[in-house]
Amino acid sequence: MAPSPSEPHIALMPSSLEDLRAALKGRYEIDREIGQGGMATVYLANDLRHERKVAVKVLRPDLAAALGPERFLREIKIAANLTHPHILPLHDSGEADGFLYYVMPYIKGDTLRERIEKEVELPVAEAVRIIREVTDALAFAHSQGVVHRDIKPDNVMLSGRHAMVMDFGVAKAVSEATGRNRLTTVGVALGTPTYMAPEQVRGRTIDSRTDIYTLGIIMYELFSGQAPYTGEESMAILFQHVEGKAKPPREINPDIPESLEAIITKAMAVDPEQRFQTFDELRAALEAASTEIGQT
Repeated sequence: MAPSPSEPHIALMPSSLEDLRAALKGRYEIDREIGQGGMATVYLANDLRHERKVAVKVLRPDLAAALGPERFLREIKIAANLTHPHILPLHDSGEADGFLYYVMPYIKGDTLRERIEKEVELPVAEAVRIIREVTDALAFAHSQGVVHRDIKPDNVMLSGRHAMVMDFGVAKAVSEATGRNRLTTVGVALGTPTYMAPEQVRGRTIDSRTDIYTLGIIMYELFSGQAPYTGEESMAILFQHVEGKAKPPREINPDIPESLEAIITKAMAVDPEQRFQTFDELRAALEAASTEIGQT
């Protein structure tokens, strides 16, 4: 699980790594760091009780301090109760000597971010299949009243032919503990600027349509080979989301079917009222588009 290039790399100091090993001793044997993100550091570990490899995610110290163990454990239960073929399950979570952590299966595979970096532009049929599986996961989560808030290629694991969404509950817990309107240090960690919806930028109400917008950004990137909004400064990218003047994806890649371009454009509408209103609506549109390109 590699870090997103747009996220800060905040590593634990060596002494803190030893502290973590000591804190989890007897339960998890920390092997090595395997990923770094805006909210957590990921470690490959041995689950000593069940004799299996797992991924242990440890929240950044500043976020752990802002959250506190009670709020963190309350919100992480959301993820523990989401059971779906395309949602990465949660094995365990807890607090140990000030570290807040949660444990997931160790999946041998790439994140969608890593796949994009390797291939730049995925074949249309494969990209549609991945998006349909992510849509299925989010449709289920939303049916349970759960909005992810931080969908991005880094939070989608690819194992074999299947996609799995991870990190449900974490963004909600952190945003409520640190203030939803903050777009500095902690706030950027909650929503990478490339994938933030206009209402997130403006500090307005977040609902299921926020995740739909973000998935629209991912679709744009998958099918065109580049993100719709880019820039050297985070605030410049955020402003572009609010302005909503992305180049039509077929101008970048004429091979994109018109039906898919229409889906992307609708999902990325600046006004939430102009987007698909539910993931079920988006899923139906994707199924129709899949039929057109000969995919079942």
